[in-house]
Amino acid sequence: MYLSWLGIIRLGFVQMALGSLVSIAASTYNRVMVVELSMLQIIPGLLLALHYFIQISRPNWGFLSDKGGNRTFWIAIGIIILCLGSILACIGIMLIPFNYLLGLVLSIIAYSLIGIGVGASGTSLLAFLATRTDHNRKAAAATITWIMMIFGAAFTAILVGKIIDPYSIEKLLKIVSFMSLFWICTTLITLYKLESNYKQKTFDTSQPDPVTFFKGLKQILSEQNTRWFTIFVFLSMTAYFMQEPILEPYAGLIFKFSVGESTQLTGYHQSGILLGMLVVGFLVTGIKLGSLRFWVLFGCFGSGSALILIAILGQISISKDALKYSVALLGFFNGNFAVGAIGSMMELAGNGIKKREGTRMGLWGAGQAVAAGNAMIFSTLFVDVLQSFTNNAAFSYGIIFTIEGILFLASAILATKLISIPAK
Repeated sequence: MYLSWLGIIRLGFVQMALGSLVSIAASTYNRVMVVELSMLQIIPGLLLALHYFIQISRPNWGFLSDKGGNRTFWIAIGIIILCLGSILACIGIMLIPFNYLLGLVLSIIAYSLIGIGVGASGTSLLAFLATRTDHNRKAAAATITWIMMIFGAAFTAILVGKIIDPYSIEKLLKIVSFMSLFWICTTLITLYKLESNYKQKTFDTSQPDPVTFFKGLKQILSEQNTRWFTIFVFLSMTAYFMQEPILEPYAGLIFKFSVGESTQLTGYHQSGILLGMLVVGFLVTGIKLGSLRFWVLFGCFGSGSALILIAILGQISISKDALKYSVALLGFFNGNFAVGAIGSMMELAGNGIKKREGTRMGLWGAGQAVAAGNAMIFSTLFVDVLQSFTNNAAFSYGIIFTIEGILFLASAILATKLISIPAK
């Protein structure tokens, strides 16, 4: 028995919670630390990298759920941990001006909890989709849930951006606390009895899987498709995430955006992603225009070009609107890329050794996490290094955006070789 469309949408609400909560930690918190607290860009960069590196545990989450089911339990636990981490991270920022060491230690704990929460909930949710969705619905299911996640991030960024000015850390803490309580309640309601309707028909509990985690991981790494797609995920996600920790500080320092305006800028980016995913989803499923590989290539080339444009805008310091439109354009191409990559991932997850869908999802999730963590450290560290030598913020940020654009172009070239590998 497979998930109905309503069941897929219910999982989409959990994805929406993930997008909403992570968007604040990855954008607004970062902006406040760099601009309002005048911290080095590398500090929030390392914190963001930490929450991604923690997600190296994703293959283990997926493997555990492969062996016994009960994926919705780990989804719910992950969301609760993520909410706790989000609140603690805001408290850490509040403490930094008064007790720097205590605030920093609390922030480290908080971002670790964020990483654990995202890893536990996100991996189990993807594995649930991969194993409980009919083959003909997998691409649509992936698109629906990702669109809902992006919508959650975009709506949250725009809403918070509108209500947070005039900024105060106390107001931000109230907003994050309310959001966390709302998403915990929403997750518990949407997951209620969702898995029990399918559990007995989808798992063979009479024959428990005796394979250990490391043996299971070795099994899937022996598969050519899995290895090559992991390489592609790593390179493309490095390019995808490099802008995340520096975009809002860039807008604040170079274009003089307020906290609310720069938070809304993330909303424009997420809205662009949403539109890009909807357009490609319609073209691929509605009128059968373009293959998954084509949209990966188109999205990578477009994303690379948009990033170079954003770098140029900082050198000529034109209007805020120009940056907003360019960021929305970047989001549109990111959305094109995401649909192709997610569709390919969903198709490949079920290929190869059976009962290893969660482990494959976990491996690709871990590859994404390591790539994102490296991207956070690289982009923030080199912004600080370049600024120390040039004393020119616009030039320093521009160089990093340009490097990111080049990496996207390299990912497109790599995709021509990897995504065309026939499934075995």
